[in-house]
Amino acid sequence: MRSKIAALKAITIGVGLLLGSTAQAADIHVIATGALKGAFERLTPAFEQASGHKLLIAWGPSYGSSPDAIPSRLKSKEPVDVLIMVGAALDKHLLDGRFIAGSRANLAQSGVGVGVRKGAPRPDISSEAALKAALLAAPSIGYSEGASGAYISGTLLKQMGIAEQVAGKTHLVHGKELVGEVIARGEVAIGLQQISELRVVPGVDYVGPLPASLQKISLISAALAREAFDSAPARELMAFLVSPAAQTMLLESGLDPVAPPKS
Repeated sequence: MRSKIAALKAITIGVGLLLGSTAQAADIHVIATGALKGAFERLTPAFEQASGHKLLIAWGPSYGSSPDAIPSRLKSKEPVDVLIMVGAALDKHLLDGRFIAGSRANLAQSGVGVGVRKGAPRPDISSEAALKAALLAAPSIGYSEGASGAYISGTLLKQMGIAEQVAGKTHLVHGKELVGEVIARGEVAIGLQQISELRVVPGVDYVGPLPASLQKISLISAALAREAFDSAPARELMAFLVSPAAQTMLLESGLDPVAPPKS
C-alpha cells in the first residue's frame, strides 16, 4: 500500500511539473470511449490534483446509435472540449470541422479480449479452433455496440463461419454499459470487448486476448474541440495525456503502446 501511495505522489509531482501553475481552475468537458475507463480511475485524480481543474467525463462507445454512444452525444451537441475515441471513428469527426485535425494525439492501442463471470470455468481460446468451439458451446455471448462489437458482429463471427449458428444467443450491450457488467450479473456466459474494459469490472475473470490471427487492434486517439482551441485547461489535458506519467497509467490499465510508424 505504501509503495502505491508513493507511486501516486511521484506521478502527481511529475504531472505538476509538466502542467505548471494555472491562474484559474476550470471544468473540462471530455467525451471518451469506455476503453479508457479503467485508466481514468488514476488519470483523473492525478490530473485534477496537479492542475486544479475538474474533468467532467461522458462515457460511451465509439460507434453505435444509442443515446450514450459518442456519435449520438456529438449529434446532440453535448459540451466537449476534448474528444477521445477509436481513431478510425475520430477521423470522421475531424472532417466536419468541429475538432482540430492538427491537435490529434494517438494515446494507446487496444485489442479485443474474452471474459467470463468470476469463478466460472475459463474456456480455451488459444487458437482459432479453440475460440470457435468455445463460442459454439457458450449458452450466451455478449459484445458491445462499440468498435469491438462492430468487429465481432461484422467480421469475426462471419470469418469463423458461425454467425448464423450463434445468432440466437448473442446479446448486444448498448450505450456506456460495459460488457463486463453484463457478464458479472450472469446475463451472458462469455463476453468479448476491449481488453481494458473487461479488466476494469469486478466480478469478471479476464480469460485472454483473441488469437493473433483473429485479433483486431484499435488505435485510441484524442482531439481538441475547435471551440476549446483557446482554452488553456483543455490544452493542458491534451499535453498530460501524452506525457510519460499518463502513458504509464494507460499501459497499466491493459492498453498497449502506440506502434511506431512503419518505415
